[in-house]
Amino acid sequence: MTTASDQPPRLTRLTFHGPLSESRADRIVERLTAAGPRTVLDIGCGWGELMLRVLDAVPTATGIGVDLKAEDLDRGRTAAKERGLGERVVFAEESATDTARGPADLVLCLSSSHALSSTAPPRATVDALHALRRLVEPGGRVLLGEGFWQREPTAKELAAMWPGADAGEYLPLGGLVDAAVEAGFRPLWVETASAEEWEEFESGYRSDVEEWLATHPNHPLAAETRTRVDAQRASWLHGYRGVLGIAYLTLVPVG
Repeated sequence: MTTASDQPPRLTRLTFHGPLSESRADRIVERLTAAGPRTVLDIGCGWGELMLRVLDAVPTATGIGVDLKAEDLDRGRTAAKERGLGERVVFAEESATDTARGPADLVLCLSSSHALSSTAPPRATVDALHALRRLVEPGGRVLLGEGFWQREPTAKELAAMWPGADAGEYLPLGGLVDAAVEAGFRPLWVETASAEEWEEFESGYRSDVEEWLATHPNHPLAAETRTRVDAQRASWLHGYRGVLGIAYLTLVPVG
C-alpha cells in the first residue's frame, strides 16, 4: 500500500504553470497594475501565482481564483497565507463555464480558455474571448495566455502530439489576435513565449518526477509513472516543440 508521501512529486519546481519567465512576469504585472485594478478574477487559476503577484503590487485589490483541481487551489491558499494575502483572495473549487464570478477590473486566463467553453477548438477560443469580454469591467484589462500554431504542423508531428491532435486545433497568431478584436477587444500588447521559456517549463514540468523515477525504479507506481512521463516528453520533443506557441495578449475592452 502506498501513502501520500510515497507518491511521485507534482510540479514542485514550477513557479508558473506555463512557459513564463520571471522577467516577462514582472513586465506583465507592471503593465496590468498600472491601471490600479480593484478586483482580479483568475480563470483556471491553478495556484494563482500571477494573481498573487498582482495583489501584492496593488495593496487595495482583491482576487478570486477559479479552478477544479483541489491540490493546486490548496497550494495557492498556502502561498497567499505565507505572503499575507490570505484575507484578500478566494480560491474557489468550481467550474468556470458560465461563471457568475465577475465582472472584474482585471481578468486572467492563462492557458485556460477551455474552462470557458465546451465547444471544440478552435471555436472554443473564440467563445472564450466573448466570455472574457463579458467578465471584464469597462476600462479593465484581460490577460489571455493562449496556444497558437507557429507554423502548420506536419502529419508526423501531429501523430507524435497528444491523442487526436489536429491541424485545425489552434489558430495562427494573426488569427488569434483577429479573434480578440472581433470579440470586442483592442490588443494593448502582443507577446509570445520564447524557446528558452518553453524549455524551462517543459523540463521543470517533469524534473522532480524524473528524479523520483531515478531513485525509485522498483516502486509500485514506477512503471505507470515512467510510461506517462516518457509519453509527455516524446509529445514535446517529437511533436509540438517549435510548432506550438503560447501568446500572452493584454486586451482592452472596447466601449
